[in-house]
Amino acid sequence: MVVHPVNVRLMLRTYGKQLTSAKRLARFKRALALSGAQDQVSISREAKRRELVERIAQEVIENLLVNGQENPVVTGVLEDLELDLGEQVLFDYPLDGGEVHILRQTEEGPREIDPDEKMRILRRLWEITLDRVDGTML
Repeated sequence: MVVHPVNVRLMLRTYGKQLTSAKRLARFKRALALSGAQDQVSISREAKRRELVERIAQEVIENLLVNGQENPVVTGVLEDLELDLGEQVLFDYPLDGGEVHILRQTEEGPREIDPDEKMRILRRLWEITLDRVDGTML
């Protein structure tokens, strides 16, 4: 096998360029680490955690609204909500996929609540669920 000096020079030149690029990249990474870019990584971790907590909280609320209170987290969230509101509320999720109905238990039977109070209850339900899920996550 014959090795031409031109091919050796081309190979060494390519290797030299790769080595120079690797050194520049290493210097850039060190400068980035010293400039405080690690704060960005921790913010990213917190954002990922928050996204995960919100996703699980959404699943807990859907479980509460659709399937009823069959697991301890959903039961705890519902108990906290009732304690916060001072009364028992019922969630009715229509089969046609419409908006959830929130009913108040009265002496005459369940009565639907007005839209403003419904939004307040749903907002409070979301806050309680987020707190509960966030408290159980490692």
